[in-house]
Amino acid sequence: MSPVGDIAAIAARAPVIPVLTIETPETAVPLARALVRGGLPVLEITLRTAVALEALRIIVDEVPEAIVGAGTVLDAVQLDQVQRAGARFAVSPGCTEALARAARSSGLPFLPGVQTVSEAMTLAEHGFEILKFFPADAAGGLTWIKAVGAPLSGLRFCPTGGVTAETAPAYLALPNVACVGGSWVAPRVAVATGDWQSVERLAAAASTLKRR
Repeated sequence: MSPVGDIAAIAARAPVIPVLTIETPETAVPLARALVRGGLPVLEITLRTAVALEALRIIVDEVPEAIVGAGTVLDAVQLDQVQRAGARFAVSPGCTEALARAARSSGLPFLPGVQTVSEAMTLAEHGFEILKFFPADAAGGLTWIKAVGAPLSGLRFCPTGGVTAETAPAYLALPNVACVGGSWVAPRVAVATGDWQSVERLAAAASTLKRR
């Protein structure tokens, strides 16, 4: 199966992909388990901390029911690193020609980021039909997604960046939105204090959001 088909299947697993910035490896497993119990099995571990790759490996090993991917993948080297660590998919905030080619060659399901129509058209030429719209809130939000629905009718998006529990339903109601990415399901304070019940409750609420 192509990376395009794989990412479509992954996006279909839940309406919300938790975007996780893990500061300490010890929180990785209980955080992942709380999110999975709540009904959000697809997890994006961002490469924004020194322990991100370690956390990804730990979750892959100890939480087999999770579909673990890596976010903030910026180049082919990082793409190879996360694939070797066991990531099931990769996400980028934007995308270069080199990264798009590397993703296609790797076979790893890939969600490349865009902010403009031209970027979306370029990635469509590479065969990517589901794209991350980032940073969604700052780059036009719902207005942008609605506006590109007709001219880019063959594409679907995963808005990420500033999406909240309050705004997610409006995004998910649009026919060209496959899912949304968000960090609200794993609040920093809840993770730091080990309040996994709160994380599970937030995940459970997010998992019931309806897609068109």
